[in-house]
Amino acid sequence: MKRCDWAKNDLAIHYHDTEWGVPLHDDRRLFEFLILEGAQAGLSWDTVLAKRENYRNAFDDFDAEKIVKYNDKKCAELLLDEGIIRNRLKIASAVRNAKCFLQVKEEFGSFDKYIWNFVGGKPLVNTWENIKQVPAATEISDKISKDLKKRGFNFVGSTIMYAFMQATGMVNDHLVSCFRYKEI
Repeated sequence: MKRCDWAKNDLAIHYHDTEWGVPLHDDRRLFEFLILEGAQAGLSWDTVLAKRENYRNAFDDFDAEKIVKYNDKKCAELLLDEGIIRNRLKIASAVRNAKCFLQVKEEFGSFDKYIWNFVGGKPLVNTWENIKQVPAATEISDKISKDLKKRGFNFVGSTIMYAFMQATGMVNDHLVSCFRYKEI
């Protein structure tokens, strides 16, 4: 079975085959990817995937209503949690982004409506033949990044947002030779 070149280990293969590129419209899961993609900055996605279940436990299954209430004591506890990426700025970012996420939900009715509007409500479908063609960022990820930053989010640079778009199915970047390309 032919799949995208980056899926090389069991965790990555399972993620690739079941989640990556599938259009996602659940606000909590969108928030999860927003936090996880930001946590990945400077690291590999494999590192994040290996810690994903620990993140779900440590961050109340990405319930923004709970995360927004995290205080200094809770953040200090998270810094001691070896099951997650223990970076003070990334942990503080999750709390800050929870507040901004809830504000966007209030303004637009859901984060889903807000974020999918950038792609006209449906996935962009690319026709990449090899991984070297896949961009790290696009004009749309630039726009999303700028708008999120204007709204107070952080760890939402254009490259992070393009990875978010790929993960949540806003863009289908499976290679045309990958079995998931046509399925999605």
